[in-house]
Amino acid sequence: MSEILLQIDGKAVEAREGMTILQAAQSAGISIPTLCTQDKLEPYGACRICTVEAEVRGRTTLVAACLYPAERDLVVRTRTETVNKIRKMIVQLLLAHAPDSPVLQDLAREYGANGTRFEKEPAFCILCGVCVRYCAEVKKKNAIAFVDRGTKRDISFIPEIASLECWNCKECFPLCPTSYLQAAYFLTRGIAFPPSSSEPAPEK
Repeated sequence: MSEILLQIDGKAVEAREGMTILQAAQSAGISIPTLCTQDKLEPYGACRICTVEAEVRGRTTLVAACLYPAERDLVVRTRTETVNKIRKMIVQLLLAHAPDSPVLQDLAREYGANGTRFEKEPAFCILCGVCVRYCAEVKKKNAIAFVDRGTKRDISFIPEIASLECWNCKECFPLCPTSYLQAAYFLTRGIAFPPSSSEPAPEK
């Protein structure tokens, strides 16, 4: 693959063709926050916390770094006043759903955000989609899926599949930025498949 030279925060960065801005920045040791990106998964662009300014031929636009391709002579700015304001607002919105998330609390401190701007709706899931995509793309099991749409959108385990696959896997649990996933699994399992004496006791 051909090499691409772009500029990120004033630093010349070499990237391979097919890389995203986020991947190019990471390869150069430049930090861009992200909640929905994992190395083994296809880019998704759900959380938008990785928003950056990208300048192409004198025109600047706001883009998701995890989706936007690295281009020759692209100029990227990751810490402008506008970018920081957008990230602050996103963190505030997510805190309304998952106020106890350590990851979000760290981001809140970094960007001076708090959880009082938006009405609290503690669903705890921030819909980053990591668990759904990991189960589908990496494990090929499809034991968890999105349900409903709009403001009612949520994740749900598919009981018939989860009861067979998830107990000995649980690889998606540590990927969840809010720890909601583990609670959702045990709730689903407890309702749909009450434990019998032959089943292992839930981990504590």
